[in-house]
Formats: sequence, C-alpha cells, structure tokens
Amino acid sequence: MDEEYDVIVLGTGLKECILSGLLSVDGLKVLHMDRNDYYGGESSSLNLNQLWKRFRGNDSPPAHLGSSRDYNVDMIPKFMMANGTLVRVLIHTDVTKYLYFKAVDGSYVFNKGKVHKVPATDMEALKSPLMGIFEKRRARNHYKRRARKFFIYVQDYDENDPKTHDGFDLTRVTTRELVSKYGLDDNTLDFIGHAIALHRDDRYLNEPALDTVKRMKLYAESVARFQGGSPYIYPLYGLGELPQAFARLSAVYGGTCMLNKPECKVEFNEEGKVIGVTSEGETARCKKVVCDPSYLPNKVRKVGKVARAIAIMSHPIPNTNDSHSVQVILPQKQLGRISDMYLFCCSYSHNVAPKGKFIAFVSTEAETDNPETELKPGTDLLGPVDEIFYDMYDRYEPVNEPTLDNCFISTSYDATTHFESTVIDVLNMYTLITGKVVDLSVDLSAASAAEE
Repeated sequence: MDEEYDVIVLGTGLKECILSGLLSVDGLKVLHMDRNDYYGGESSSLNLNQLWKRFRGNDSPPAHLGSSRDYNVDMIPKFMMANGTLVRVLIHTDVTKYLYFKAVDGSYVFNKGKVHKVPATDMEALKSPLMGIFEKRRARNHYKRRARKFFIYVQDYDENDPKTHDGFDLTRVTTRELVSKYGLDDNTLDFIGHAIALHRDDRYLNEPALDTVKRMKLYAESVARFQGGSPYIYPLYGLGELPQAFARLSAVYGGTCMLNKPECKVEFNEEGKVIGVTSEGETARCKKVVCDPSYLPNKVRKVGKVARAIAIMSHPIPNTNDSHSVQVILPQKQLGRISDMYLFCCSYSHNVAPKGKFIAFVSTEAETDNPETELKPGTDLLGPVDEIFYDMYDRYEPVNEPTLDNCFISTSYDATTHFESTVIDVLNMYTLITGKVVDLSVDLSAASAAEE
C-alpha cells in the first residue's frame, strides 16, 4: 500500500464507484478503499438475514418469507431513466456488459386521494383524469386542445432552433408563466411538474422553464425507448450490482480496490492539503481524495434527513394494474407537505425477492421525527404487508473548498426514487476533479438489450 496514487477513493457507494471507474478510464492511478467488508456503503443491497440484523438485531427472519439469499434489498432504491444520465454513463464506460436490465412496469402519481397512471403519450394524457376536471364537455374539449398544444410545443422544442421556441425565451420565462400562456390549471401543472419533470418541490414554478421542458422531453424519450408503461429501467438482482460493476471497470484499467480497511484516516500537510490515507499503520500517498461524507465528517454539514419505510409484501401495490415494478410519486401539495413522497416497488420479476414476494419502499425528506406517522400517506397505499421496517438517516453535503484541500466529497443520497440527481452530483465532482466534462453523446442503442 506504500505507493503514490493520483486519487484515493474512500467508500464503495455508487457515487464513489462511478468516479473510481471514470478516473481509471482516464488513465489516473486510483486506489479504492472501504472500511466495510462489502461493496455499496450506504447504497448496498442486503439479503434477508442482513436486513433483519440491521433493523431487528439478533432475531431471525420468519421461515414463511423464503430463503435469505433470494432477497436483494437495496438500501437506496432508485430507478434509472431509460434515456437518462446514468444510462449514458454506463454506455460511455461500457459497464453495460456487466449488467442486465429490465423495463419497469409502471409510473403513477397520487392525486386527490387516488393513484393514477402517469400518461406515457400525449394521447394518453388527454384521456387521463389528471387533465383538468370540467363538467361541461365543450369546456373539457377546449382544455384538452390547449393541453395538446402544450405537449406538442414541448415535444418539438429544440434549444438550438429558435423556430421551435414560439417566441418564448425559456431561460427567462418561468415555468408558471409558460404553462399559464397555454391556460393549464394547477391540477395539470402539479402532475407535469412532479410526475413527469420529477421536481421535488414547487420551487421550479418560479425558475426558468428551460429545465422543466428538458426534463419533460427526457421523460417522453425514455418512455418511447422501450414502449413500456414507464420511462424507467432497473438492473436484475438490484442496484448492488452497480457499484461492483464500476469497481470491476476500475480494476480493468489498473485501479486497485481494498475492502475491510479500518479507520482510513485522511492525512494533510501543514497547508491543509491532502497528502495521503493511513490504514493499519500504512500510508498510501496521493494528490486527491474522493469520498462519501462519513470519511471526512468535519468537512460536511447536515442539510436534512430522509424518512423511509421498507416493506415485504405478497402482492403488488393496489391500483397499479398489478405492476411487478412501479414508482408512485405523491406530490407535496397533495399531502400538505413541503417535499414530495416517493413509493418504489420491485419484486421477483427483477430477481430481488423470492417468487411471489414484493419489496416496497416509501421515502421522503423528513419534516418530523416520527417516520411511521409521516410516511402514513405512502404506507396506506401498500395494502397488507408481511413485514415493515422504519428508518431515518441524515443527509450531508460538503462545506470544504476542494481547490484548497484537494478533497472531493459527495452529497448524501436524497429521497427520490430515480437516479437523475445522484448522477448530476457525480458528473459535477468529475469536472471539479479533472477539469473535464464527461462526453455523454453516446449511442443509446448500446443498452437496448436492457429490455429483457
């Protein structure tokens, strides 16, 4: 271990593993270490015995739940947008060859006490009860024509072609202003903003509309990709495969990985710049350190906490068309909250549970200290559960100045059940570390085998 490295990466969470892979591909000499004896860190995948140990101490899981090894329960469950940033990173790095994906059955949204399918096409949107509720047919038809116009505008919008802008400068016009020009009501705006554009709260309404339009286009392109009922894909055997796939990539390009390395103390010189990492009396020297917040607690601050429930069930989530994999978004306005709530469900069809079993998660940015009560709007949608676990974890973000100390710290995982915010953090860190931007103009068909 007494060698010099360009970068030492601490922690094998998904963010750290992606960075380890990208930096190794770039030709940097990378040492990757973790204090745990398993991959994944906070984003690890647990079998049933490990899940029980984590939440129930020494009790053994009941026999009727099936074999422990048939479970792969992701601690940070997130679906991938089929045309999204993470899939582009997977193709860019050729990590797709280590993974098998399957399309996710359904994407739903909670509105006025009911679960509705998020429309996958503009025609579906116009038939959806989510589109303004009018009593008079003429008013309803007129509204649908306006809504169709808006969806076509978004579909045809090209940032580089002013002819498609219809006179709007979307870097200045807010989302609220753009939508009101098409006369759409708050109900429609709520499902567009939260279930299609995947905003986490309502701040986007007063921000430039360009971001929302780009997010809507990504959703529509991802739905079209596999012609399925949702824009999402998910790896067989769960997300635990992802960190390992990127660690493998790093090794292929000469990276070294060491698990079960206690302490991992980051060493600094008198100017406060990182010079290495010490574990078990040996110091590996380096120019830069990449890590999750737990390795440098004095360089991060707490910015919130996530409340989550993990349930094992013997049926799909009710009112989701028997979907074996599904996301339901509960927009904050529907619940009288500050931030959205997310419901994620996966099952034996993605090889994360034994036949007939389903794993459901409910998560949100915590606004109280009582996850059981706070998550009730989401857990009420699950129907009967075999077992349920409640949990909270703190979210941290870095407060250091990487140009001064050469420490690049990831932010904690948020409550969302999709990967877009996670990968944006990774790509920003990559640019900070290298001064370069990852080229994501890839041939998306390289992951087309993902469907089955």
